[in-house]
Amino acid sequence: MPKPKIGINKDGKKIHYGVGALIKKNDKYLLIDRANIPYGFAGPAGHIDEGENEEIALTREIEEEVGLKITKYKKIIDEFVEWNYCSKNVTGHHWYVFNCEVEGKISRNLRETKSIDWYTIEEIKKLKLEPVWEYWFKKLNLI
Repeated sequence: MPKPKIGINKDGKKIHYGVGALIKKNDKYLLIDRANIPYGFAGPAGHIDEGENEEIALTREIEEEVGLKITKYKKIIDEFVEWNYCSKNVTGHHWYVFNCEVEGKISRNLRETKSIDWYTIEEIKKLKLEPVWEYWFKKLNLI
């Protein structure tokens, strides 16, 4: 199993790097209900592995989690989130979030997702979002 890319923050603590995809179609956003920590609804996302850049990791994560291929993407967030934790017991992640256009048929990764579906903003406001995704939706003025 590949290892996440590791960095060190200004306090000398280990951090990880992550990518996330905001996928919108017909005024709905594609979200997964995460099967692993941190729980909650989120866009397809994951760690950047050693030897990857953010674009390669983005392509891999979307294919792994939802079975789709990216046709177009644009980086919308490049930010370190000090309080963001993960299942690998690291707090602090540098995130790259992209607006993505995709093609293909959704295929759910049973190991990583409880469900996948398209949600309107009004529906998203009622969901229990993964904390960092709640942060992104608020930062982007979507909720």
